[in-house]
Amino acid sequence: MKRSGLTVAACLALVLASGGAAAASVTADTGTAAVSAQALPAGDGPPGFWWGTDSLPVSVPGSAPYSMPHLGGAYGGYIGMTGNWAYWLGCSGQEHFLAYSATNAAQARTNFTKYGRGVGYGAYWFMGGPGVDPHYNGTVAEATSWGAQQAARTLTDIADGGGINYPVVWADIELPGITPAPDNGWNSVYTSSCSGKVKQSSVSASLDRSEFNGYAAYITAHSKYKVGVYSSPSVWSSIFGTGSLAAIPNTYEWTYEPETASLGNAPVGWCLNHGSGSCAQFFGGQTNASKYALMWQWSGGGGVRNGIGDFDQIDGARMG
Repeated sequence: MKRSGLTVAACLALVLASGGAAAASVTADTGTAAVSAQALPAGDGPPGFWWGTDSLPVSVPGSAPYSMPHLGGAYGGYIGMTGNWAYWLGCSGQEHFLAYSATNAAQARTNFTKYGRGVGYGAYWFMGGPGVDPHYNGTVAEATSWGAQQAARTLTDIADGGGINYPVVWADIELPGITPAPDNGWNSVYTSSCSGKVKQSSVSASLDRSEFNGYAAYITAHSKYKVGVYSSPSVWSSIFGTGSLAAIPNTYEWTYEPETASLGNAPVGWCLNHGSGSCAQFFGGQTNASKYALMWQWSGGGGVRNGIGDFDQIDGARMG
């Protein structure tokens, strides 16, 4: 995620994904396992925290139970892109991609269901804002409906892929900087969903929030899953402002600030460099002390490359 500069990687993702449902080749669970909040994975900590990966494929060494690449310890989870507004609508350009690995999803699922390690396989939806809604008319009702439509597609894609283990469905809300809509329609309105041509250079925070509320309400009403958001403090405030419309005190969060290109600075808990460095920054009024702060993409996203892939810190204890 954090998709800026992803043109080459997006092409790879299209080869690896098939059809509208990114998870189509993953087999449904044959067993279940609770997230282990007590067991300390070798190399990560404190108890309940797991290292994992997301999006594009990462080479996971050996056989089951699988180990975390490069860092060692248990492979604690994988979060894949189950869908993307631009891919769904058939837009051309850099945003026509699915960042997903069937292999990583199966490895994380196996570790969870057979060995009780990690959180398994989860999913996120790369969300388009009101400005890329095919039926945009500037009303709260339409923004809410657009959010619900994307939520419905999210659940369809998840079901087509055999379901997920992780109980949170993530709405990826970001400003990717790639075509056809560099801001994903959160801050600009386009002449049409895929045109790449701006007709209005602003979107109200109230419309943006109405869309997110529509997405969250649909997921909650039509599934067993909880709703979470992938974003960052700077992006969140640029879309929703800093007032009441930005507040999400009871919503699960996955942040990507700060990041490091050095895997030698892996976090322990919520801080880099084995717990002594910079710490994860959440958004919408939450901090890493919140029970809703669940995940942190600490290396590999956007321009902060590590040469391997997107690495995450996951607090499994808070969902245990």
